[in-house]
Amino acid sequence: MSMILFACVVRVRDGLPLSASTDFYHTQDFLECRRRLKTLALRLAQYPGRGSAEGCDFNIHFSSLRDVACMAICSRQCPAAMAFCFLETVWWEFTASYDTTCIGLASRPYAFLEFDSTIQKVKWHFNHVSYVQMESSLEKIQEELEFQPPVVLTLEDTDVANGIMNGHTQIHLEPAPNFRMEPVTALGVLSLILNIMCAALNLIRGIHLAEHSLQVAHEEIGNILAFLIPFVACIFQCYLYLFYSPARTRKVVLLLLFICLGNVYLHGLRNVWQILFHIGVASLSSHQILTRQLQEKQCDCGV
Repeated sequence: MSMILFACVVRVRDGLPLSASTDFYHTQDFLECRRRLKTLALRLAQYPGRGSAEGCDFNIHFSSLRDVACMAICSRQCPAAMAFCFLETVWWEFTASYDTTCIGLASRPYAFLEFDSTIQKVKWHFNHVSYVQMESSLEKIQEELEFQPPVVLTLEDTDVANGIMNGHTQIHLEPAPNFRMEPVTALGVLSLILNIMCAALNLIRGIHLAEHSLQVAHEEIGNILAFLIPFVACIFQCYLYLFYSPARTRKVVLLLLFICLGNVYLHGLRNVWQILFHIGVASLSSHQILTRQLQEKQCDCGV
């Protein structure tokens, strides 16, 4: 019996099915698992990127990024690393074939019917390829799963999540894995160092000003905040460069605005060159954040 039995691609925000593999299984247990997969698909936005729903005979695995999620029903014998490697391969194939606009505008189920054959082809390959051929790819996925385990729930939990009170325990959430980013560049490392330096300068000046203000006037409170807010913004810029975060562009623009306004407000406590230095470092960091994208597909998981 195949280990990967069924797979589909859904839209995260509303659970709309976009494409699916051919279904050859019609046992009562499998059809019940399909029903619970549909229930889970409607609530994917509430879960982190990867997760598994475990049942007696079948497991449901899902992996989502941005507004696209891939889901699969697998036998209990299917290793989690293989299931997530399969889902990642399907995700890359789908997002390479369709842009976010087409996905967002889809209004009917299975709008991308032509992609069904691709899912079927990838599913067939994973069910028939030997472990040796996928060993390196599976090891990478296994390391990710060990470092940041996926959400673990039972199939019955999908009914609880859907409002059916059946006496089972609540869903236990684990941290979601971070999707791999492009390698850090030399210019990116420089921007991190400069950003940390600017953050340290802002923190030191802000604390020093607060400690020496016995009677804090409104203007001095403003100066303290003008140091501390850019400090927080610099730290968050470092985080955005190192780790993927949704809506990065809006966050980057907002952080850059905070840093610029804070330094302009400090005119008088800082000279023009110091202000230009801080704004220049913030601009460099913003550029590095926006140009560092999700890593292109490095391994084909044996496909």
